[in-house]
Amino acid sequence: MVDQRNIGVALVLFYLLLLSLLFKPTVEQRLSSSIEFTALFELRSSLGLTSRDWPRKVDPCSSWNGIRCENGSVFGINISGFRRTTVGRQNPRFAVNSLVNFTRLVSFNASKFLLPGSIPDWFGRRLLTLQVLDLRSCNITGVIPSSIGNLSNLSILYLSDNRLTGAIPSSLSRLLSLSVLDLSKNLLTGSIPPGIGALSRLQILNLSSNSLMFSIPAQLGDLDSLVDLDLSSNSLSGLIPEDLSGLRNLQRMVLGNNGLTGLLPVNLFRSPSLLQVIVLRNNSFTGELPEVIWSISGLNLLDISHNNFTTELPNFASYDNATAAVLDISGNKFYGSLTTVLRRFSSMNLSENYFEGSVPDFVLGNTSLGTNCLQNVSNQRTLTDCVSFYGERGLSFDNFGPPAPESGKSNSNRNRIILAAVLGGAGFIMLLTLFLLLVLRVRTRRRVSHRGIDVGPVCAETTPPSPGLAINFSSLGDLFTYQQLLQATGDFTEANLIKHGHSGDLFKGILESGLPVVIKRVDLQSIKKEVYLSELDFFNRFTHTRLVPLLGHCLEKENEKFLVYKYMLNGDLLSSLYRKINSETDGLQSLDWITRLKIAIGAAEGLSYLHHECTPPIVHRDVRASSILLDDKFEVRLGSLSEVCLQEDDGRQNGITRLLQLPRSSSEQGSSDSSTALCAYDVFCFGTVLLGLVTGKLDMNASSETEMKEWLEQTLPYISIYDKELVTKILDPSLLVDEDLLEEVWAMAIVARSCLNLKPSRRPLMRYILKALENPLRVVREDHSSSARLRTTSSRGSWNTALFGSWRRSSSDIAASTTRAEGGADHTSSHRHHSKEIFIFPEPPPQETERLPS
Repeated sequence: MVDQRNIGVALVLFYLLLLSLLFKPTVEQRLSSSIEFTALFELRSSLGLTSRDWPRKVDPCSSWNGIRCENGSVFGINISGFRRTTVGRQNPRFAVNSLVNFTRLVSFNASKFLLPGSIPDWFGRRLLTLQVLDLRSCNITGVIPSSIGNLSNLSILYLSDNRLTGAIPSSLSRLLSLSVLDLSKNLLTGSIPPGIGALSRLQILNLSSNSLMFSIPAQLGDLDSLVDLDLSSNSLSGLIPEDLSGLRNLQRMVLGNNGLTGLLPVNLFRSPSLLQVIVLRNNSFTGELPEVIWSISGLNLLDISHNNFTTELPNFASYDNATAAVLDISGNKFYGSLTTVLRRFSSMNLSENYFEGSVPDFVLGNTSLGTNCLQNVSNQRTLTDCVSFYGERGLSFDNFGPPAPESGKSNSNRNRIILAAVLGGAGFIMLLTLFLLLVLRVRTRRRVSHRGIDVGPVCAETTPPSPGLAINFSSLGDLFTYQQLLQATGDFTEANLIKHGHSGDLFKGILESGLPVVIKRVDLQSIKKEVYLSELDFFNRFTHTRLVPLLGHCLEKENEKFLVYKYMLNGDLLSSLYRKINSETDGLQSLDWITRLKIAIGAAEGLSYLHHECTPPIVHRDVRASSILLDDKFEVRLGSLSEVCLQEDDGRQNGITRLLQLPRSSSEQGSSDSSTALCAYDVFCFGTVLLGLVTGKLDMNASSETEMKEWLEQTLPYISIYDKELVTKILDPSLLVDEDLLEEVWAMAIVARSCLNLKPSRRPLMRYILKALENPLRVVREDHSSSARLRTTSSRGSWNTALFGSWRRSSSDIAASTTRAEGGADHTSSHRHHSKEIFIFPEPPPQETERLPS
């Protein structure tokens, strides 16, 4: 009886509580402050929000999306992903001044809503009640204001995926209530402030994908509550501090794609450990992998690929029940047998190591095993490599592959096979030699690019260097010993191999001072001596901030020569255009438009120096995305300088010219300036790079002639100086651009098309291209609708008229291309004019002696 009475009382209380919750919002969901009411409508106007989200003539607290109110005041504002009106899209700005009127504002979320501009300094002085600030993916620029450190109530700060620059302000160490700090995917520089270690409540710290430098501060080990630490894709160097072992609650540690070195602290993975994700890939860690890592029971991702770990896997722990763990230890020096510790992983990449013996059944499946010393597995190391590796460690290697057959009949068959292979190989070599001789003979006459474009005379590559060639090696940086380079590259292991270049293999190395470098190994048995000598002579004579710095050389070995360059953190343009967002997803993040334009201008500055500031002009001859190198701030350094060619027109010759023995034929019928023709080839190749920056297709230089031709035929018709919207049909889908930026994209596409003229003499000079890229809006905002007479009667040439000189084509050609681009549709846009009216532009002006306009 008592139980039933208690149950009845409990039900009554429950219904009363339910009724109070139902009626409470109706009381509080009205905005009582006229100041905040006016401020909301001001915010609606300044941001250009639509009536669909914030309609007029209704109460904002009850009817506006993303508005939360309490006690008649605005408590939270969420405009994440909202769309602007047409007028708002024309001039988007970081216009949120009316936020100062919300004295009780706790949360402001504008993620994925474009706010071009900088965070105002008053954010940290007026929004003192703010607890959540989310400005992810807003296209914000400028620096993080130090006043943010005044927001003592702030618990969540998201500023990721913007274009923030400068250093992380040390004032953030005053945000003692902070639990989430995400500044990833920006352009931040400098060091990690040690004061962040004072944020005792911090659970998530993400500073990845910036340009942060120097070492990881030991104070981060004081973050007792930290669960997620991501410092990947920066320029961090030095050791992992032992103090990080104090992160006893850490579940995710991502430090990949940095310059970290040394041994891993054993205490970092002390047992019991809560770590579930460990990503240390693409660093320079050495020594043995702490065995305690294999005993972390909750580990589901271990990626330590492309380091210099050298150790034998332990033989314990079967983990038969684990089915989701992922392991990537490729590109290291692991050796020995494949042990039972691997049972716990359902997906593995074990390639580019030195594992030996047979492959256990539990490894077969979703596993990569290439480039090891394993039996009965394709694509393994040579017997010499395996024996040498194990011999250096005092170990024997005698189990490479199955034993040879013992019967006499088998031996006889094997001898016959060997004899046939030798004879066949000799015949193949003879045919190959004849073919190469034929090719060389053709190349000495004229050079035609693989696109079918005549590029004029080329530098002969078969003539030995002149005996009078003198190189001042003292001006070519430091003199390295072969032993220093061996130590820097780990004996030139494949783990440090960047790529096989046409003039030598490129390796990443770390000098004793900790400085990362790129070392080119030139094998004189396969590459001619003149190649590296011409490059040394080039660096001896010319220097510029847009050329990759040569730090030194090593010439002590007879058959191998080594050139040492400064390491470019962001690699080359081809590999940097798209990058994985993080190690756990397959998503890609592309370079934003501002960075792409910056890279294009930097490359144009380098080529303009070679073409116009060097006497005689220098032709690069290998302009492509993979030869445009990028440092930690995405500043351009031109690489691939082994094929540079000096073109002279005054009858004199210097060291490189004598070395390369340039022929003096013209580039096309009626051309008297062969240097222009050679430089025009660089211009054409640079045009493909510019078009790749617009379309996202930077690898077309590596495609076949047919593919390149088809690509240009399909792409160029969408580039018109009179229709901006056409270019959106070929725009890289990953680019997010507003109206102003779209004009810059349009301008670059126009410049690219000018560079891609099939006639070398009709391509603009590189100095005009540079001026156009530096002033892109002038390319598209000049009065193209004016009559052709205004252009033809201009008495003074400029970079703009020079650029548009390459657009002169017949009206029928224009009509045909427009039809292809528009699918035959009839367009009546106001931007269009009759073909007879618009394509009568002046010829490119002669080289001017007067100062170019700014």
